[in-house]
Amino acid sequence: MNEPAYVAVDWGTSSFRLWLMDRDGNVLAERRSGEGMTTAASMGFGTVLSSHLQAVQASAALPVVICGMAGARQGWVEAGYVDVPARLSTVLSNAVRVPAEERDIWILPGIAQRSDTMPDVMRGEETQLLGSAGTVSQRLVCMPGTHSKWVGVDDDVVTSFSSFMTGEVFDALSKHTILKHAMAEADSFDGSHPAFIAAVRHARENPAMFTNLIFTCRSGQLLHGLDATSAAARLSGLLIGTEFAGGLSIAGTDATVQLVASGKLQTLYEAAFAALDLDFETVDADLAVRNGLASAAHSLFFAH
Repeated sequence: MNEPAYVAVDWGTSSFRLWLMDRDGNVLAERRSGEGMTTAASMGFGTVLSSHLQAVQASAALPVVICGMAGARQGWVEAGYVDVPARLSTVLSNAVRVPAEERDIWILPGIAQRSDTMPDVMRGEETQLLGSAGTVSQRLVCMPGTHSKWVGVDDDVVTSFSSFMTGEVFDALSKHTILKHAMAEADSFDGSHPAFIAAVRHARENPAMFTNLIFTCRSGQLLHGLDATSAAARLSGLLIGTEFAGGLSIAGTDATVQLVASGKLQTLYEAAFAALDLDFETVDADLAVRNGLASAAHSLFFAH
């Protein structure tokens, strides 16, 4: 039986994931909950973590490495940022130890782009970048989410990146604007929906028309009988297509495009890449974050 060597944690704004790992990076136990930063800030980060450590029977001697929002200003301990151009190995060397804890607990920093015109930050995605690195020297990494990231990486160096509020804007538009009337009682859809595919292509070709295009989710219903599910699929496709128009401009044409995703977002973005006839490779997001945390654990706990 494999011996536990460390605990890896991905702590999001509204989610918590913990893995009990052996030294070779195998998962021995797993915990998932909705106790993200927002919940943990009121309950206590140490309290939340301890309950999950007890659940997987992690001994007091096991160290913990954490990425994500636990290192934010409103988190457990602020872990700060590494500035671009940021060597990914520098992320590991700038990890911050949680003080006043008997257990050895470390939090990884995020990455910041301190441009006057295009300031940007990431926290958690840098660990997925660590875990998705392969033999490709130049890559453009698409990381879908509430705030999607498109990241230019040259060898081990993050050169630039852009955040797109795609997921949050979809939620806001579909629930809090006139478009909610077009999408009431919409069923779930996937990337094969014709309205989604057409919208991705249209928005990629005409991103400057975005605020006009989203209104067609409403006008299409009034004039052409667009059903609620097709309206939601159209809105999703318009947002993702507009995101692609911006994201694809970040790196050169020689870059290998990586999609780091899982679940429904993976299938939607794979469909968008296919609709635009773009070459890409998919990396499972859960595997990427575990691999990145494994790299951090070896650097922090086993390198000496």
